[in-house]
Amino acid sequence: MDRSALRRDFVTRPIYHMAKGVLPEMSDTEAEAIAAGDVWWDAALFSGDPDWQAMLDIPAAKLTEAERAFIDGPVDQLCAMLDDWKINWEDRDLPPEAWEFIKRERFFGMIIPKEYGGLGFSPYAHSEVVRKISTRSVAAAVTVMVPNSLGPGELLMKFGTEDQKSYWLPRLADGRDIPAFGLTSSEAGSDATAMTDTGVVCEGEYKGQKVLGLRLNWAKRYITLGPIATVLGLAVKVKDPDGLLGGEEDLGITVILAPTDTPGIEIGRRHIPAMQAFQNGPNSGHDVFLPMDAILGGQGQIGKGWMMLNAALAAGRGISLPSLSAAGAAMAARTTGAYSRVRTQFRIPIGEFEGVQERLGRIAANAYLLDAARRFTCAGLALGHHPSVVSAIMKNSATERMRISANDAMDVHAGKAVIDGPKNYLGTFYRSVPVGITVEGANILTRSLIVFGQGAIRAHPFILKEMEALADEDTQRGLAAFDVTVWAHAGHILRTAKNAFIRSWSDGLLGPAPETGPTRRYYRKLSRYAAGFALASDAALLTMGGSLKRKEMLSARFGDILAELYLLSATLKRWEEDGRQEADLPLVEWIMQDGFLTIERRLKEILDNFPNQPVAWLLGLFVLPFGVIRRGPSDRVTRACARLILEPSATRDRLTDGVYLGAGDDAVAELERALDLVVATEPIRDRLKKLRVRDPDAALDQGLISREDHDRLAEVAIAVAKVVAVDDFSPEEITGKATPAEQVRVEAAE
Repeated sequence: MDRSALRRDFVTRPIYHMAKGVLPEMSDTEAEAIAAGDVWWDAALFSGDPDWQAMLDIPAAKLTEAERAFIDGPVDQLCAMLDDWKINWEDRDLPPEAWEFIKRERFFGMIIPKEYGGLGFSPYAHSEVVRKISTRSVAAAVTVMVPNSLGPGELLMKFGTEDQKSYWLPRLADGRDIPAFGLTSSEAGSDATAMTDTGVVCEGEYKGQKVLGLRLNWAKRYITLGPIATVLGLAVKVKDPDGLLGGEEDLGITVILAPTDTPGIEIGRRHIPAMQAFQNGPNSGHDVFLPMDAILGGQGQIGKGWMMLNAALAAGRGISLPSLSAAGAAMAARTTGAYSRVRTQFRIPIGEFEGVQERLGRIAANAYLLDAARRFTCAGLALGHHPSVVSAIMKNSATERMRISANDAMDVHAGKAVIDGPKNYLGTFYRSVPVGITVEGANILTRSLIVFGQGAIRAHPFILKEMEALADEDTQRGLAAFDVTVWAHAGHILRTAKNAFIRSWSDGLLGPAPETGPTRRYYRKLSRYAAGFALASDAALLTMGGSLKRKEMLSARFGDILAELYLLSATLKRWEEDGRQEADLPLVEWIMQDGFLTIERRLKEILDNFPNQPVAWLLGLFVLPFGVIRRGPSDRVTRACARLILEPSATRDRLTDGVYLGAGDDAVAELERALDLVVATEPIRDRLKKLRVRDPDAALDQGLISREDHDRLAEVAIAVAKVVAVDDFSPEEITGKATPAEQVRVEAAE
């Protein structure tokens, strides 16, 4: 017997049987979710030793000439049609001309290939379109993004039959058909497998002929575009009680394409999601019969719906919601910086107060980080990856940071953003935050179960292979595969432990890093934290085994570290792609210091709550030997970040590139004009300040300023007054009818 056989039979075999005993059972739905998509930079981070040069060599996401022309043309034209106040508070819908324009310009067909009548845009172009529209109207952005993410269009492209593609895709691309996707029901929210919506295999009559098909019954809710949809993608559980297909009775979740004019379908009334006027509402079906060719992908795809949905979620989680979030953060940076510059209290701009600068600095840094992560993710998608773990990171991280930016922007604007009306450019954005937090996997679930829960299996270099070997019904084959994998895993742990120890005790000074000038030190720190994360992950997996999936708070903390590693990687890559802009370094430093502090805090919390405390003590020597030593962004860096958005600059333009800046006399356009005027006339005000003269009229009378300068200051005062002003309404405008007191006056007059 050779040495490898001896190891397998006398050393590996006992480990194999022990591991088999503690391996948690994995449901079919869990297995399908993990199998959906692939891994990308998340796997490099999970290895504990990411190749930074390989990351920098990833081609940057770029637009083609046609995509740029579409954004500069139809997208700008659509934005000019939109009045968010009227959409959300008066009409409760997009204007008819906007609907017609969206269909005519094939906004619903951005991801559909040109051969099917679509625009065939890249993930980055899709993201840029959603981002720009989001800065004008969340309702319009959601309307455009849903057909291009989770919906029949993407599912048809990936899984549809040729006949289904040929019929449906051209109709979806040009707007002849409006799609919606029905997944959520009252029983099935985050747990889609709990749905009670069914499709029973039976024979029935369809268009005058007796055919084999499905008798469908469902009740869905929260369905975006549902109230106006002409075709529904439906997720139902298919059953074959009479054995007509010759197999099991319960066949699993299946996706159906159901034209809404089919008898038995009822389109319900509208929901109002957080006062956002995009079309959303319930629908149901009672004994709806459709033939087998209504199954997406054909009869052979029965039971594969959960796999399809998880594969398609990458678009919504990785593109649509992060684009909307990045738009909100950029809009917050643009408007809050400008407002803080033109709004004065105690005779100085409020942006000069450090309390305000604390919020401005965080707003600016979040805007930089979110767009960096969005662009990085689009670059991965453009390479053909469908990284489910990265998409989950993006969904959770982007929407949570959007929430922070929205809160900070509201705090700085104060009453200006509290009073609703056409002059309030933040109210709709603020109210929309819970929508992004909730949809396509609520953030609580995503953070505590998906990011690390799936990442630990999918992105880890060995865990999935070990699980597959342990699950192999052929014991000898499984043992042989496990023997190879488990010892490779052991070697990996030893290498990671060595790296974590050296890098942690040197605080990253001995970590690998590319030659990137002033940001090289950050790569060294990330190399330290990546090794520490990988070692801590293995320690948790080895000591807790299957019980780790039930330790959701621990899992969430591991997920936070993985997310920070990804976001910080994206930030460093953006700085390189932008041409190493020195003026942007305060933003990079703020993001790095904030991220490093988060990572160390999460590591400390993991060690403090680790079930096996002796292991936690030993692990601490390798990953956090000095405790939490980071202090977060300094006041100096925060002030520097704040100043970047307080006045026009190249950095401010880079930070808010793609934001729709309004037109005519709308609120954002007036704010931009006021900022330009305030900055342009600052030398005049500085001169008067030195002379201790506050009144421009008095300065003119004393000959201290020219008539031209006086008139410019008067123009500034008018512009600032417009920006600071808020809306008010008559009782009739608010209620739609006269108040009781007003009614008495009217009756008396008659």
